[in-house]
Formats: sequence, structure tokens, C-alpha cells
Amino acid sequence: MKKRFNPYTLPPWLRQVREVGIQIIIPLTIFQGIRTVFFPTSFDVLLLGLLIVLAIALRYNWV
Repeated sequence: MKKRFNPYTLPPWLRQVREVGIQIIIPLTIFQGIRTVFFPTSFDVLLLGLLIVLAIALRYNWV
């Protein structure tokens, strides 16, 4: 049976870091998306993909 993730079992400082990360990741992803549209390099596309996956993972509590 799969163990469910419970964010309340984390230490308080790690919960605060996670909450700050959730607030920062969306504007950072939007900025990177705009930057990728104007200056598309392979690194920018990979970074944008990584940020999108991380934003979705944080939003749905997968991490």
C-alpha cells in the first residue's frame, strides 16, 4: 500500500521553505516562459519544462 504524503509531519522550517517556494514558482515560471518566447535556447526550454513540472508538483502536493 502506498504511503500518503502528509506535509504536517515536516519540521516547521521546512514547511515554511515549501510555502515560500509555492509562492515564488508561479511568477518565476511565467517570467521564464516570456523569456523563452523572445530568446529561445535549448537551456531555456529545458528550464521552463522543469519549472512547469515543479509548479504542478508543488500545487498538487506531490513533493
